[in-house]
Amino acid sequence: MDKFFKITERGSTIKAEIIGGLTTFFAMAYIVFVNPNQVAGEGASGWLAQAMDNDAVSVQLGQIWNAVFAASILAAVIGTLLMAFLANMPFAQACGMGLNSFFCTVFVAGACFGGVDVIEGYHAGMVIIFVSGLVFLVLSITGAREYIAKAMPDCLKKAIPAGIGLFIAMIGMKNAGLIQDNPYTFVQFVDIHGAVNDAKVNGTDWKMLVVPALVAFAGLLIIAVLEHYKVKGSVIISILVSTVLYYLCMLTVPSFDLSAIGQMFKDFGEVGIVGLFDGKAWSDAFIGAPVGGIFNAVMLIITFCLVDMFDTIGTLYGTASQAGMLDENGDPVNVNKSMLCDSIATVAGAALGTSTCTTFVESSSGVAAGARTGFASIITAICFILCLFLSPLASIIPSAATAPALIYVGVLMMKSFAQVDMHDITSAVPAFLALIMMPLTYSIANGIGIGAIAYVIIALFTGKYKKKDVVITIIAALFILKFIFVTM
Repeated sequence: MDKFFKITERGSTIKAEIIGGLTTFFAMAYIVFVNPNQVAGEGASGWLAQAMDNDAVSVQLGQIWNAVFAASILAAVIGTLLMAFLANMPFAQACGMGLNSFFCTVFVAGACFGGVDVIEGYHAGMVIIFVSGLVFLVLSITGAREYIAKAMPDCLKKAIPAGIGLFIAMIGMKNAGLIQDNPYTFVQFVDIHGAVNDAKVNGTDWKMLVVPALVAFAGLLIIAVLEHYKVKGSVIISILVSTVLYYLCMLTVPSFDLSAIGQMFKDFGEVGIVGLFDGKAWSDAFIGAPVGGIFNAVMLIITFCLVDMFDTIGTLYGTASQAGMLDENGDPVNVNKSMLCDSIATVAGAALGTSTCTTFVESSSGVAAGARTGFASIITAICFILCLFLSPLASIIPSAATAPALIYVGVLMMKSFAQVDMHDITSAVPAFLALIMMPLTYSIANGIGIGAIAYVIIALFTGKYKKKDVVITIIAALFILKFIFVTM
């Protein structure tokens, strides 16, 4: 084992690898609860079900939640084991934050509000994820991925992760009620005074509006304090503490149903894993209503592929640098194998029934704890397997408790924007537009597209256009066509 994983050669020990693997797991365990919430709009009783107010849709959303819960864990196990045995790197994989929200917006919520069967929208989305994974796989094998990555403007590479972070932080705040609609200012902070006054006048329960928002805010502060003291598993601790706070403040007791485990596996078999093997799902993905046509499908495939690519590249370089695992050229050891693992995990995840898989930045916590080899990834994968039997626990955790995790991940992802050269207006404007347009248009794709268009036009008129900018020009042209001919 020591020889296979090169534990001693990389200056590590079995004990350090075990501790590192456990640390990585606890740092990213929140994804077990958060991912199905994001993909399925929080399930049968979540915000999407409430918005639709349709019992049949609520049941379907509950089935999707169960299917995604199982698929997310299995995809994480597959991706992380690939990192262990194929790349021999101390990295873990799971469904990417931001991309899961984007998946819900386009395919699940899009089906609901578009009058399309929700399960069909979900299955069509799996086809798009599967194809994007195959494209990423081909790009990784042929080396084209490296060319595209180097050709993308540096300002957009830094802005895309930050924009996704801002996007998912906004989603977390909205789901918890920290920010609300306002007819005059568009958005506002939770109106505590208004909720209490309305309760006095109309007899409504002010706690339903105020408690989730305050619990989410408290949960974020808990994470910040624990992170300051470098407490391992700060996010999962925050989720558990926030859950207790929520039920104490609401003066209710959660129900714990062990039969949820059996129902979870049933829905996974009947709704999740079958989607990709349904011929109708393929027709829906490219010519049917759930996606909106082949051009829309191509744009979505490109978007998922690009975001996954740069998210993974950023994580690999940052984490490998922290671990001292860069080669003489400044590239991570086994970077191509790591990218290959990422693309295979996305393909496998789509087949199982979940959104895009990517390498998690939380792997850096395991590296900081001493992990240097793939043996740590095996430990992380084993922990994820055990989570398959936690669906009853997941069902009692309110969105107010998982919202802080979304907001905190947003904080982490915003770090990349600090590296944008804001003194160079030709970089600053495209980067800012990519950053701000993701939350304002509620679309990662729109942010990338608007940033790309701005970069190309500014580069052309300032004489800074380079030969390698052909790649971003093609992307910009595709988005121009999308904005003109496609409503999304």
